[in-house]
Amino acid sequence: MEEQIKRRLLDLAAQSDRIGTFTFSPFLSEAEYADFCAIERQLPPCGYTVWGGYPDAERVMIRFGDPERLGYEEPFPIVCLEIAPAQEKFADDLTHRDFLGALMHLGISRGELGDIPVSGRTGYLFCTAQMADYIGSSLGRVRHTTVHCSIVQTLPATFNAQTVPETVQAASLRADLLIAKVFHMSRSACESCFASEKVFVNGRAVSQPGMTLKEGDKVSVRGFGKFRFCGVTGQTRKGNLIVEIARFSS
Repeated sequence: MEEQIKRRLLDLAAQSDRIGTFTFSPFLSEAEYADFCAIERQLPPCGYTVWGGYPDAERVMIRFGDPERLGYEEPFPIVCLEIAPAQEKFADDLTHRDFLGALMHLGISRGELGDIPVSGRTGYLFCTAQMADYIGSSLGRVRHTTVHCSIVQTLPATFNAQTVPETVQAASLRADLLIAKVFHMSRSACESCFASEKVFVNGRAVSQPGMTLKEGDKVSVRGFGKFRFCGVTGQTRKGNLIVEIARFSS
């Protein structure tokens, strides 16, 4: 599957470069985007942009083509569908898994679906524009809850606060030290995460525990969570750094 994804992305980039038009990938998982980063040097000089429908999206789409070079702009074919209970007071407490399960029962390819942030009992599905009408007309129930779908232009204001600020203390800005502190794991467990390619920095798989994090880096450890490194705010009497992070809510 890894090689198949790489070949498909290389073909899309080559098509954009050859024909002089924008091409778009399906939605990619974090691991699939890491596969793309591994072949970045093999791409033709067509340029590319990454977007998932909102900042810090986990599942993203790649648009191949440079607007300056092509002389025009083409938006990403991404639509946000609000999936809301028809009657809030009778609704189940719905989770991301509930919404995804209902969508999978419709026989939709995962590549057509992006993130599904949840606020209360309402889900916000980012999907390809070509699937929006089908989902809107076919998805009538999530678990035991009757739902209705409508296209929205923006996420609710509650998603502006999707991270929780925290501070940790670390001897340095080495990735393994900060990850161990943030997720309360041993150094050996942390090293195992690097060895098994479970650590991603800005969407790219990282295998070097000793890499130094930079302000603004987004770190994800599969099975544990993700955070943004916001910077150093001070130093303890023992010389440890006081580091501010923003932990992403699950």
